[in-house]
Order: sequence, then C-alpha cells, then structure tokens
Amino acid sequence: MTKIKKAKPVVVGITGASGSILASTTITRLLDMRVPVVATASSAGRMVWHEEMDESFGVALERWQASGRFTYYPVGDLRAPIASGTYPTAGMAVTPCSMSTLSAIANGMADNLLRRAADVSMKERTPLVLVPRETPLNAIHLENMAKLAAIGVTILSPEPAFYLRPKTITDVVEYVVERTLHALGLTSELPVDMQYTGPVDD
Repeated sequence: MTKIKKAKPVVVGITGASGSILASTTITRLLDMRVPVVATASSAGRMVWHEEMDESFGVALERWQASGRFTYYPVGDLRAPIASGTYPTAGMAVTPCSMSTLSAIANGMADNLLRRAADVSMKERTPLVLVPRETPLNAIHLENMAKLAAIGVTILSPEPAFYLRPKTITDVVEYVVERTLHALGLTSELPVDMQYTGPVDD
C-alpha cells in the first residue's frame, strides 16, 4: 500500500517586537494554503499581541486549531518536537523578530523553544526567515544581522513597497507576508499586483 506523504510544517515564532499582525496574517495564510503550522510565542510576544490586536491570543489559537493543521507549544517546552533536528520541517519564520531574539539566534543562545527551533533550522539547513522590527538600527543590530545573513538566514525587513502605492496597513502586511512565504520557498513568484513593473536603475 502506498503511503501518502504528509506536508512538512512551517514553524512560526512570535516575539515581543511590535507587529503582531505580521504573525497573525502569516499563520492564517499558511493554513489557508493547507500548510501545517507549528507555532510558539515568547511571553513578550503574547504581551505585545494583547496591546496590538483586537482578537485575543487565546481566541486566535482556537481559530487556528480548528483547521486541524495547527499546533502550539509554550515557549518553555524544550521537549516539543521542533526542538529536535529529527523532526522534519519546511523551515521557520520568526515574525515579528525582536532584537533580543535576533541577537540570541546570532550568538547560539538556544535557551527557550523559539530560539532552539531557530538554532535547529540553521543546523539542519532549512530556510530560516527573520522579520526584524526595529528602527533605527545600531551597529550591534547590524552586526548580528550580517552574521546571520552570511550563513544563509534571510533577514526580511518589513518595509512597504512604496511603488505599489499601499493605501492601508493591510496592504503593507499582505506584501510582507507574501515575501516571507516566498523566502520560505512556498511560492514560486509574487502575484502580479505585487510585482514591480517600473523602470530599473542603471
């Protein structure tokens, strides 16, 4: 009897940087694509979510779990499957990514489940996308980003595509999420309305 291969899940880490809507939209979009998701959130990530989102984190978890393709582990649960390289995943996105989490990842500090899962992504060479939310950036931030970029981690700053003339925050979020999925290798190309068709600099 032929075995049906199960799709590998994408791990989504949510930290205490501003931008909870990026995490919410990313998870919802993945589940809409029928991609399994395993998520974890830092304590600060849940606190910021409470400040920024109309939907509580608990209600969001219930909504995602109703899909049958979503699993959540507390950030302190280092026994969770995503803490091990033997658990196959399609990659990981940390969105939004705080500078403390980015620093920990860059310096090998795997002291909670989110940071350990990112460390696993790097050692197993699966896509790791960090969506940092900080401005302006100091030299330490930039050094940590450069260190990670040098070993193949995607640093995806959530900047608006001004040439698309976004009219709402939702327009900006949708673009950043689409770029995140693209960096994870889950889309072959951006939708036509998210492609740049203007002049190219010399």
